[in-house]
Amino acid sequence: MYQSKIKDKMIDELFEAILCLKDVDECYMFFEDVCTINEIKELAQRFKVAKMLKDKKTYNEIAEVTGASTATISRVNRFLNYGSGGYNLVLSRISSKNADAKD
Repeated sequence: MYQSKIKDKMIDELFEAILCLKDVDECYMFFEDVCTINEIKELAQRFKVAKMLKDKKTYNEIAEVTGASTATISRVNRFLNYGSGGYNLVLSRISSKNADAKD
């Protein structure tokens, strides 16, 4: 079992709430209530950066497409390579899901 550095009861409750969401529309509804628009956009930007790093895009290509600073790209790259594995887990599942959809 994964041992998080941030684990606590409130965060557990938040994650349980997120796991209850059934589709993208429900995600929009929930996240628009929970986060500011800028927070959602920042999360989306980091995720796009992670996807592009996995696709071996250069920092310049990533910055041009996402508008992310090189500091943000570097931070995402560090977590992608040395973090808890969350980016890689989700990116792997998305890749598998997309491969299955093509079959």
